[in-house]
Amino acid sequence: MKLTAANETAKEVFETWPVPRALAKMAIPTIISQLIALVYNVADTWFIGQTDNPYMVAASALVLTVFLMTTGIANLFGVGGGSLVVRLLGRNDEDEAKKVASLSLVMAAAASLAFSILCFLFMNPLLRLLGASAETIGFARQYLMFVVVIGCLPTVLANTMSSMVRNIGYSREAGFGLGMGGILNVILDPIFMFVVLPDGYQVLGAAVATMLSNFITFLYFIFIYKRLEGKTVLALPHSIEKIRRESMGSLFSVGLPAAMSLLLFDLCNMVINRLASGHGDIELAAIGIVLKVERLPLNIGIGICLGMTPLVAYNCASKNYERMKDFFRTARRAGLVISVLCVALYRICAPYIIGAFISDTDTVRFGTQFLQSRCFATPFMFLSFHMVHFMQAVDRGKVSFQLAVIRQLCLNIPILLMMNVLFGMSGIVWTQLTADLVNVVISYVIYARLIGGIAPDPRDRNMDK
Repeated sequence: MKLTAANETAKEVFETWPVPRALAKMAIPTIISQLIALVYNVADTWFIGQTDNPYMVAASALVLTVFLMTTGIANLFGVGGGSLVVRLLGRNDEDEAKKVASLSLVMAAAASLAFSILCFLFMNPLLRLLGASAETIGFARQYLMFVVVIGCLPTVLANTMSSMVRNIGYSREAGFGLGMGGILNVILDPIFMFVVLPDGYQVLGAAVATMLSNFITFLYFIFIYKRLEGKTVLALPHSIEKIRRESMGSLFSVGLPAAMSLLLFDLCNMVINRLASGHGDIELAAIGIVLKVERLPLNIGIGICLGMTPLVAYNCASKNYERMKDFFRTARRAGLVISVLCVALYRICAPYIIGAFISDTDTVRFGTQFLQSRCFATPFMFLSFHMVHFMQAVDRGKVSFQLAVIRQLCLNIPILLMMNVLFGMSGIVWTQLTADLVNVVISYVIYARLIGGIAPDPRDRNMDK
């Protein structure tokens, strides 16, 4: 049987459907899954917050930065491999696409196991480095053990498989899998936190619930792979495939920047937590809640970008440059509308949003101030990672990595350190707007210089034939 990217309808989405309709078909399931994933990430914080114990909330915020590293590993092979697979399909090189998809899963499994072992061996030094205090380190150890040490492999493989499934045109199946995991976590959280385990072990209960939901999500994607085997390029690996040298280079040229972009983002959050912990555990708990709450527009934006990425990659590979640019512009408009609406929401409703997580008066007061300030950065944050996703889609991994380095290492972290010294906790809060405003300007200057090489002018199209 001849392998195809997806069924005939899915191929039409890439090639002929109107751009807004095609983007909606690919992005809406992904946005829904991102929102449900956000719910289950926020659920742990919300349920833990019901204890009114800011030390428990602070501990979960600390471990979140380590947990996000598992997504970085998944991005390395899911974004790198998935983006390459869809470009190979756009060039009708299906045999190589099948090998790349298989090898990506094998490498993701190996990398996740190595990360689990390292976190187990260096657990205490890692948590101390992140800013754990005597009051929070015990809770943080519980959360890290189950969510990362034990749960890393199923989490990484589920996210890698989701990227592969989405990139070949099955966005609905990919979205359902991640969404199902989120719903399960919301259901299991209160069961393990308040029924199964005794009082004082709520953080452990949240960790076990997250681990189990990710494992069940992994089993779901194994089922999806089995169902798609023979009809697509996806199949569960039975051996270690050998791919062409240029394919391996392309996989890592996009995958490494995608992973590093998230890891640098995670590093920035680690710095925020570390600096905030110097101002007190209450401030750390408050900024931990804010960092989760502000992910509403960011996760919607990521869903839009993830829906855009395979459409841009496919049309770039098939040299349909005008359609590629239309997807880029349409996704940008949609993301900006969502971002502006969320700025208004957070400015008006911040006290009620923070109060829904915890009733501790000081934590609510600080969290309200932090959220009302940081929300102004939301549109610029979207524009920053929208540009990174576009560069990944058009096989400009080096440029996407440079943009991530500029944003985090050259702007965010140095400005954080400086603003903390000058203005204390308020400086930490306002850093995101300052850094991303500058980053967007730099990103679009780079884009303007490169777009001619990525997508030639339509008047020159005949020269490509």
